[in-house]
Amino acid sequence: MAPRSFQTVDDLVPTLRGKRVLVRVDFNVPQDDTGAVTDATRIEAALPTILKLINAGGRVVLMSHLGRPKGKPDPKFSLKPIAEKLHVLLGRPIRFIPTTVGAEAEKAVSELRDGEVALLENVRYTEQEEANDPDFAAQLAKLGDVYVNDAFGSAHRAHASTEGVARLLPSAAGDLMRKELDYLGQAVTDPARPFVAILGGSKISGKIDVIQHLLDKVDVMLIGGAMMFTFLKAEGLDVGKSLVEDDKIELAREILHRVRDSGKRLILPVDTVVAREIKPHAANETVQVNQIPADQMGLDIGPRTIDLFRDEILRAKTVIWNGPMGVFETEPFDAGTVAIARALVEATDGGATTIVGGGDSAAAVAQAGLEDRVSHVSTGGGASLEFLEGKTLPGVAALSR
Repeated sequence: MAPRSFQTVDDLVPTLRGKRVLVRVDFNVPQDDTGAVTDATRIEAALPTILKLINAGGRVVLMSHLGRPKGKPDPKFSLKPIAEKLHVLLGRPIRFIPTTVGAEAEKAVSELRDGEVALLENVRYTEQEEANDPDFAAQLAKLGDVYVNDAFGSAHRAHASTEGVARLLPSAAGDLMRKELDYLGQAVTDPARPFVAILGGSKISGKIDVIQHLLDKVDVMLIGGAMMFTFLKAEGLDVGKSLVEDDKIELAREILHRVRDSGKRLILPVDTVVAREIKPHAANETVQVNQIPADQMGLDIGPRTIDLFRDEILRAKTVIWNGPMGVFETEPFDAGTVAIARALVEATDGGATTIVGGGDSAAAVAQAGLEDRVSHVSTGGGASLEFLEGKTLPGVAALSR
């Protein structure tokens, strides 16, 4: 494990009794039309840090964004329903503060007792948050004696609550942030080998930097999702009406040449499930990738590819997966993605470290009910991608002092 350049919440715990602990969490969760939380995964992921701070006698002040209220108050994006859900999950009162900064917030925080918890209103209710405005960061800093960032999903954004305030208070990473960085950091810096990366999703353009960065680090790269058709077309195959990024064909060809010259292995699907339309239970067939009908499109990897990918996954000691293998939201084009999720579970049971890189991949694993059966499911879609691209995350860099 590479040495950390930042403090963790465990470093702060002995000194927290009676102190105000300002905590950036990621409570950007889905809700129904009534505001009720429909998926509390991100809230639940923050509970270990919150409970640790409560038990240490800290006076916990939570802050988060929710949705995109465009820099002004909007009841649709209020965190009040989130406070109610947190109350249920923690089994203790949560003081909701209907503002973020200023006299009202400062007074409410001053009234907290040791071990009590408050949640500020949506930090994106002001344009100053996303602008990383120094004055707004300073006002937030008035609400805490120390700062903890446990919002990995927002760590790639240099905002006032993620980057600005961290430079104004003694700062540390929460348990979730530490776990994310430990798993992802270990995977890209010192992985147990063989190291396999599985990349999917719709477009190469969204994963170019990940592919380029990981190619030097992995032993095997497996490509699925719609992006596979740009690679297949780069190899001279006719892919029918499958999604292709014509402006990325040459890039795909360069990547394939680079892999061949490097001695690494990049494995493309050998068969695909095709249909004329994307709709539940649409008429479909499985064909070899060199036999895709001109009037159909590939919408999932086929059974031979599933077996091929599964064999590579089960040989691996470290696996990172980012991006579904097909249109997993629509049956029957979810079969490849579910099969890969199950292969990751098999690999985990066999002792491999398996990491699901947030976003659609995390949603797919959850949809299959397997999120607790792999080593780690990242809570940060964009943050995970940027980390895997080798980029510095502002919210993490601000903790490293």
